[in-house]
Amino acid sequence: MLSYLHAFHAGNFADVQKHAALSLVLAMMQSKKSAIACFDTHAGSARYDLGSERARKTGEADAGVQALWRIREQLATGDWQPVLEVLARYNPGNGPLRTYPGSPAWFAEFCRPGDSVTAFELHPSEERQLAQWADEVGVKVRHEDGLKGLLKCLPPAQPRLLALIDPSYEIKTDYEAVARTLMDAWKKCRHGVYLIWYPLLTSGLEQQLMDSLRASGSVRKILQCEVMLDQPPERGMVGSGMLIVNPPWGFDERFAAMMSDLTGPDRLGLSPSMDWLVPE
Repeated sequence: MLSYLHAFHAGNFADVQKHAALSLVLAMMQSKKSAIACFDTHAGSARYDLGSERARKTGEADAGVQALWRIREQLATGDWQPVLEVLARYNPGNGPLRTYPGSPAWFAEFCRPGDSVTAFELHPSEERQLAQWADEVGVKVRHEDGLKGLLKCLPPAQPRLLALIDPSYEIKTDYEAVARTLMDAWKKCRHGVYLIWYPLLTSGLEQQLMDSLRASGSVRKILQCEVMLDQPPERGMVGSGMLIVNPPWGFDERFAAMMSDLTGPDRLGLSPSMDWLVPE
């Protein structure tokens, strides 16, 4: 199924959570000089016009990254600064944000000499836009299934690994596929850091992913962070979740502080929770 287009959802509250986690992990991993191989399994088109017809049809960025941008002077946690700097580079000047960087662009913004970024995308039109952008920034694009492609690339040449796994989950079997991919990737590269995004749904389908990982017993040290909408819809996505496998030491406290900055009706209206899905 290739119907999903992230342009309808770019910059929503789930993107804020996902890219905050990605930025913090990258910053913490880069405290060491050794190179990192970065992989994005479902990359999209890398840049999104928040004024486009698709973005305005849903207006999801208004309660997501636009709300974050409005309260940027009130954020208490210094770990938001790299996020704000990236948004500022994509949006020079004043006023609301006009462009939102997708996951491969966040990787590229933090990439150092010696690090590498590989982005997978199956959708033909998304892949074409991604490839055009990637030529400018040195990102490698592969037009193939990201879950299978990631496994073929492991272990990487670099001494460290960071992988973002974030399908749309429009296909119900994606939950089991992500769990299997993580377990297989863990066998190939146990020192890697893996970020897995998933939606929180009224149907509760996402529990398949958690149940599979708990039952496997093979992957350890999985931190689970979820943010729930204070005013959720009656159907569909009511929150956003992240699993951080093998997070850097101290990540849990720093990321919890970032998420607490988003609570309250005058912020993003999110209620965060964090715990170990599988402890070390």
